[in-house]
Amino acid sequence: MGSARGAALADRLADAVTLIDAPDVVLAVTRGGLRTVLTGGTALTPPTPRHALRYEVGSLSKTFTVLLLADLARAGVLTLDDPLAAHLPGLSLPHPYSRRITLRHLATHTSGLPRIPTDLIPGALMHPSVNGYAAYDTERLLRTFARTRPRNRPGTRWRYSNFGLALLGPAMAEAAGAPYPALLTDRVLRPLGLADTTLGPGATGTDAIGHRANGVTPVPSTDMGAFAAVGSVRATPGDLLGYLEAHLSPENTPLALPLRDIQVPLLRRGWRRRNTHTLTWFQHPAPRGPLLFHVGATFGQQAFLGYHPASHTGLVALATRRGHGCKMIPTAYELLYTLAGEPAG
Repeated sequence: MGSARGAALADRLADAVTLIDAPDVVLAVTRGGLRTVLTGGTALTPPTPRHALRYEVGSLSKTFTVLLLADLARAGVLTLDDPLAAHLPGLSLPHPYSRRITLRHLATHTSGLPRIPTDLIPGALMHPSVNGYAAYDTERLLRTFARTRPRNRPGTRWRYSNFGLALLGPAMAEAAGAPYPALLTDRVLRPLGLADTTLGPGATGTDAIGHRANGVTPVPSTDMGAFAAVGSVRATPGDLLGYLEAHLSPENTPLALPLRDIQVPLLRRGWRRRNTHTLTWFQHPAPRGPLLFHVGATFGQQAFLGYHPASHTGLVALATRRGHGCKMIPTAYELLYTLAGEPAG
């Protein structure tokens, strides 16, 4: 019976792969501890198999960053309700709301800060395919934060903010006395056994090559500059499955308490307050219990991670193309939602 179910799931993944219009596609499911991985795409098969490549996960990096934040809080290095200003000593903040922003506000996108710094907007509008983050260093990030007036009182409104999440990087580094990349590696990646996850490009031939929306033009590796905490993670499908499995079975990891902390619902927003968020995950209702997910994109790649604790199911979707036209995000979400309503055994 188990092998029959496994074959049926593989067939469904193969069908779903054909719905995604991208040069390289990976769909991977962990269900009841068993993994199924299918690949495909419109491009020729790369020399390194698609399932073995490392992919840019974009904003999914935020979930790694906030897990690190939760771990530092559990270790007593900081608290979630510390003022951001306490971990940016010497930074003058003339706007009263800026001094009231906490680390929790940054993690939950309730800081009142805009999506991106205003000095990035002209370049993004005039040259949307050019990566403006690469030349944006930490000194500039902090200087821009100091002169930015939050659009509302912190904690009163949800506003998705790469700007806010980026500030967690230098804040945690100051609190813990180590650079953000070292903290993430030592406190999250290594304890969870994610040996094929990095914060930058790997050796030649190990990283997937992104593509523009036309599915043909290659895109250089994305350098996130001071926004490393927002979108610098690169990982193999296998590591991403391991990451989801850690969320599904926190008790089997060294990060049991932080992993549980980041799955607790914290706020509701939207029409009739139907949208629920944890410290880092979006949460939607699903059969037998909530479904948690996040999406990410760089200039040439897309990623989706989602999991359903009640059925012990997690799904990874990756594609080397950015754009709604490739249908990866809705295909992955609908597949996970469907699996959530079916018996896992």
